[in-house]
Amino acid sequence: MEPGAQGASSFPRIERLDNRDPLFKQYQADVALARRRIYGSASAGKDLAGQLRVYAYTSAGGEDIYQLSARCNVPYSALATLNRLRNPGTDNSFFLLPSVPGIFVPEEPANDLERLTASSRSEADGVLITLEGKRWLFFPGADFTPTERVYFLNEGFHFPLRSYRITSAFGMRPSPFTGRPQNHNGLDLAAPAGTPVYAARDGVVSELGTDSVYGNYIVVVHGDSWASLYGHLSSFSAVRGEKVGQNTIIGRVGSTGQSTGPHLHFEIRKNGAAQDPGKLLFQNR
Repeated sequence: MEPGAQGASSFPRIERLDNRDPLFKQYQADVALARRRIYGSASAGKDLAGQLRVYAYTSAGGEDIYQLSARCNVPYSALATLNRLRNPGTDNSFFLLPSVPGIFVPEEPANDLERLTASSRSEADGVLITLEGKRWLFFPGADFTPTERVYFLNEGFHFPLRSYRITSAFGMRPSPFTGRPQNHNGLDLAAPAGTPVYAARDGVVSELGTDSVYGNYIVVVHGDSWASLYGHLSSFSAVRGEKVGQNTIIGRVGSTGQSTGPHLHFEIRKNGAAQDPGKLLFQNR
């Protein structure tokens, strides 16, 4: 079940999130009952799975997952996992709304957040459910672990090298070639030539080429407003248009272009503007 793929779903459809909509009023009553049972009894647990009802809602625009969570009185972790949102910025207008808070893990995880939620929990603690022919493990009352929460909130970016040394941070610095102040739009990660470079997040290779500054470089777009750039590569291990994941090797560390030694120049961009990778990267070393 991919975000937005349920447009013709068989779930009861809420037209608007206010009490003038009888289905939303019913949904709120279902949620309130589930929350009372969860927080009123430590043993409610799996029994709540039998009370789970799923509603459908199409946003008219302008609502993010936090606003939706507040309006529905359901943790955003439940909305994120049921709708398979990788991060808060995932472009999505169609939502499934669960009446019971919890974590939903698909039988076949398709991205790194789903693999993380699956590995963080014992199958014995979950309840197997089926939604429109697809099987899930449902963990009633569960929330994101601290690691999952950080991963979700930081847009799911990981360092593109498994071993590295940061030699230049994001921001103003003296140019290594002229000594003059210069804005550095990424991180420089020193590593031996030939070190594998991994995509920092699931995405599609949109550019691959050679530049006088970046040398051999790759740009990966991430399905929404985000993109990442990998420069000074010695070689490519991906092709333009290829879908890549965080376990996909896309190139090798080199010293091509304007470079003083083997390293990876790594950028993260949002709507084309460079962001500080140090504030976004999830360190899983």
